Amino acid sequence: MGKVTGFMEYERLEEGYKPVPERLKHYKEFVVGLDEAQSKVQAARCMDCGTPFCNSGCPVNNIIPDFNDLVYQGDWQNAITVLHSTNNFPEFTGRICPAPCEAACTLNVNDDAVGIKSIEHAIIDRAWAEGWVQPQPARHKTGKKIAVVGSGPAGMAAAQQLARAGHDVTLFEKNDRIGGLLRYGIPDFKMEKSHIDLRVKQMEAEGVVFRTGVMVGALPKGSKVTNWAEETISPEQLQKDFDAVLLTGGSEQSRDLPVPGRDLDGIHFAMEFLPQQNKVNAGDKLKGQLRADGKHVIVIGGGDTGSDCVGTSNRHGALSVTQFEVMPQPPEQENKPLVWPYWPLKLRTSSSHEEGCVREFAISTKEFIGEKGKVTGLTTVHVEMKDGKLVEIPGTEKTYKADLVLLAMGFVNPVATILDGFGVEKDARGNAKASTDFTGGYATNVPKVFAAGDMRRGQSLVVWAIREGRQAARAVDEFLMGFSDLPR
Repeated sequence: MGKVTGFMEYERLEEGYKPVPERLKHYKEFVVGLDEAQSKVQAARCMDCGTPFCNSGCPVNNIIPDFNDLVYQGDWQNAITVLHSTNNFPEFTGRICPAPCEAACTLNVNDDAVGIKSIEHAIIDRAWAEGWVQPQPARHKTGKKIAVVGSGPAGMAAAQQLARAGHDVTLFEKNDRIGGLLRYGIPDFKMEKSHIDLRVKQMEAEGVVFRTGVMVGALPKGSKVTNWAEETISPEQLQKDFDAVLLTGGSEQSRDLPVPGRDLDGIHFAMEFLPQQNKVNAGDKLKGQLRADGKHVIVIGGGDTGSDCVGTSNRHGALSVTQFEVMPQPPEQENKPLVWPYWPLKLRTSSSHEEGCVREFAISTKEFIGEKGKVTGLTTVHVEMKDGKLVEIPGTEKTYKADLVLLAMGFVNPVATILDGFGVEKDARGNAKASTDFTGGYATNVPKVFAAGDMRRGQSLVVWAIREGRQAARAVDEFLMGFSDLPR
């Protein structure tokens, strides 16, 4: 696909970034995408490799060589048709997916992978600009009613697929806007929310009914999970009113750090901090917003959520930002012959890190310290791996100054009370128990109740959520109709 000798003639070209001083002044996207000519050259690097591992490396199984070839040939309209055949929302994945497809690229064995993500980004942005993305309402209605609970990428993908199959779909969201983690977890500088709004308009035209501010079930007392609901519906009512219920909520229970001093003021979960800024960016006014202005910020957790806290803190005007990761620093370059085509462990430096951040690896927090009930610092110790366990290294204790501590150590499971309200059986990790089998997949132990996305598989990527939403839609369609024409 692409140009036969393209991978030998052209170097990989990365998308660019606007300068740090400029982008720190706002919350808009700052990635400079490839233009038409650059996209064609990058698509030309796609090899006719015979076995395209990129297809299986991509959780939604994007038909990557085909759309690369279409871009190389200048047939952009068919390129978006191919891309949409497997991915409902390439404008999401083209911005925030870590691109496991590129890790699996055959060219990545001994060279730089094809820039698949940047090509996908260019295709969908052009498709929106040209007006090629249009509603696809069903020609015939089935009369079946489906409730989808949770409006993140899994819920949105499932709702869109089911509506196109002719079902009457209502998508419930406890917060005041559609999008789930995309809306209130991913910072606007990584993905502006106008992209979600465009899809919502498309889906409304396809017949999806959106109900925001509606809590299905109940959160436990004192829960820190974001909830701006103004109305509550019981699980029993949903089961009564709908022919099928699909649970696609997130894995929202943040991992805590129960060390001495945890109850001091100034220590917050990342998902208390990030949603507030996104809400302000949307034009809402909040009293007592968590801010990092003029503060020494410690972010505990080295993943994407921690990186998002770093970027947001720098935009607030933090005095300093330090990020802790308990695992040892990974190598700067992976051992390709050993790990290809799988996702490699290597040091990843995000755009937020480049904006200003001290990164500490192999470090564990022993205690939070404070004065007058407010955090002023924390005590740490370095750790090392021995016999499969992290153990403290004597004599490495250190105290860091901290005015704001953000806990970004991942998420352990969905909120248990939601699943309990439906009577859904949970697996050992507290997720909804359901298989992904071709027959009977995504069905829980409760009749006509299904589960998909992070609620079923645990915290994961947006692209995995889209995959699960699409597959669950087919399972629900087949359950209701006895067969399904939806792709799996």
